[in-house]
Amino acid sequence: MKRLAALLIAVPLLLTGCVVPYGGATPTATASAPPDGAKVYSTLDEAGIEQIKDDKRARLDMTAGNLKKSGVGLDDGAAEAPSVHITDGVMDLVIEAPYTDITAQTDRLRLNGLNRRADFTEVTYFLTAGSLEELSGLIRDGVGRYGIPSEPAERWIESISAKPDQRSDFAIAPGTLTGLQVTYDLRYDGSKETQVIIVHVSPLPSKTS
Repeated sequence: MKRLAALLIAVPLLLTGCVVPYGGATPTATASAPPDGAKVYSTLDEAGIEQIKDDKRARLDMTAGNLKKSGVGLDDGAAEAPSVHITDGVMDLVIEAPYTDITAQTDRLRLNGLNRRADFTEVTYFLTAGSLEELSGLIRDGVGRYGIPSEPAERWIESISAKPDQRSDFAIAPGTLTGLQVTYDLRYDGSKETQVIIVHVSPLPSKTS
């Protein structure tokens, strides 16, 4: 009777092709997307640069006070200077800093890593303005948001406003409110329609005893 009962149990399993592994079925591993609202940081290898161009968004993590090459998908110690140029609009750039974020809409992003260090020495992006009034507004925004010194900024604006046809290259001393150095390098040419601010973001100078 026991043999007959065993055969009756085995037959349906064979007919249906079922195999019950020891310990139960093994679940299949599936890749999951980041949860909604999760921060996704940009990489700056070839594929990452193309992704930035497609999405028109870039987010960098400098909350530790610098930007590691490994943090953007590159090898530590590799001499790299990745660059992103948007030719059909601008990207939304977010640089997460130790205290407050640095944000901008820009068509150019460059990183200076032509060295054997593990981190980049500088992140650079461009701001553009279609008029002196718009340019002045961008400068004053940097004063308020990043701690760029207001006195030299206002002196420069006053000087250019008095002679708007002139040319001037002037780098204002950096602001440090974000926990990083933010320098506005002004490139003004009154004969051109578009004026440029080259923004340099770099770690704070190391303290020496």
